[in-house]
Amino acid sequence: NHTADIGVIAYGKTLEKLFENTAFGMFSLITPIGKVKEKTVISIAADAADYEGLLISFLNELQYYYSVKKMFFKRFEILTLTKTHLDANISGEKISGHEITHDIKAATYHNLKIEKTTDGYKTQIIFDV
Repeated sequence: NHTADIGVIAYGKTLEKLFENTAFGMFSLITPIGKVKEKTVISIAADAADYEGLLISFLNELQYYYSVKKMFFKRFEILTLTKTHLDANISGEKISGHEITHDIKAATYHNLKIEKTTDGYKTQIIFDV
């Protein structure tokens, strides 16, 4: 709980939806996501030892495209998800002309857990800003 942290709580009926909704939440913190257009589709992959690690790897890959490639995203589609690998298509556009609300530096493992609920899945994730 300090000024360099911000987080989201995300839900999904499936693990795929949980990952998609968490990514949407991350970009909702970065910019007013309703103004982002789906001009470019990028395919990405991520690997890790477990679902929590895979979520961090996925979000940090998205953060790389945000900080290095200067891209905002608004649609996230998990195509393949196993305990150790995911493939996804993400849609968005170049940052040009968009407001940056929070400049997220990385997704963290701090208090990260993916929980099974009666309706699906839930996670809380903290980002470094």
